[in-house]
Amino acid sequence: MTAVDLPISRFPVPPLAEMPDDIRARIEAVQEKSGFIPNVFLVLAHRPDEFRAFFAYHDALMDKPGNLTKAEREMIVVATSNLNQCQYCVIAHGAILRIRAKNPLLADQVAVNYRKADITPRQKAMLDFAVKVSQSAETVGEAEIEALKAHGFDEDDVWDIAAIAAFFALSNRMANVTGMRPNAEFYTLGRG
Repeated sequence: MTAVDLPISRFPVPPLAEMPDDIRARIEAVQEKSGFIPNVFLVLAHRPDEFRAFFAYHDALMDKPGNLTKAEREMIVVATSNLNQCQYCVIAHGAILRIRAKNPLLADQVAVNYRKADITPRQKAMLDFAVKVSQSAETVGEAEIEALKAHGFDEDDVWDIAAIAAFFALSNRMANVTGMRPNAEFYTLGRG
């Protein structure tokens, strides 16, 4: 069996034509923009109400204005997804990071080990905090928040970093449980 023959999920994936109108419209808009349908949309369409909630929260976190750049938001996803061993999210968001950072090397470095990546001390502090939230949130205290503030992050930034790390911990776990496969298209996005 080749990768092309493998299912994208171990759960049923509804045909596009049978999805609720709003979900089908969202997926078609993504397909129009990117040229393909990322498997996460198809897999999560198995549960329409959860699909809507997931992407509403995703958009609220990833598309909002603020002090975190879109590339930094993607760095959080890639670094924490690596530690959560989520192949789908590392590959998919690594592709988005390559595009947003306009730097394929940086995206690959963050995907493998952000601690050795060519990032700023501010970004390293951001990722250190995000990783702590993702891996051991119960240990987060004032010292971690003060460390972020020392790098110019404000309370809203701290909330955003924590929320992105926590949301993608959920996403990583669902991608792993569903056996979600990365699209082949992600491997070439932003590479040149």
